[in-house]
Amino acid sequence: MPIAYWCILVAVVMPLVLAGYAKSGSHDNNTPRDDAEKLSGAKRRAYAAHQNAIENFPFFAIAVVAAISFGATTSTLNLLALLYLAFRIAHALLYIADKASLRSMAYAGALFTNVAIFVLPAFK
Repeated sequence: MPIAYWCILVAVVMPLVLAGYAKSGSHDNNTPRDDAEKLSGAKRRAYAAHQNAIENFPFFAIAVVAAISFGATTSTLNLLALLYLAFRIAHALLYIADKASLRSMAYAGALFTNVAIFVLPAFK
């Protein structure tokens, strides 16, 4: 199985890790979505990174599956998928650290890498 498929698994788990950090400590599991509004500082930013990771996951998963389905070079796809994850992890960490400009650059890097994954089969 290509490494890119494992990257999909990591990308789907990442929002759960971010939400876990955001809601660690004082969290009422009876109304978990209401609790998010009460978060502040780094934990609020972690929750926002969680939401952003969820929003970006579908395109990544579809791009990887499409690239494999249409015969993209596996080694290049694996490299791009790992690069995408590196950008997304950096994005989350920079979000939590409140580094907005660097966070935006990491977001753009992940987006452009994801587009490259999607169009990769066209260049085989």
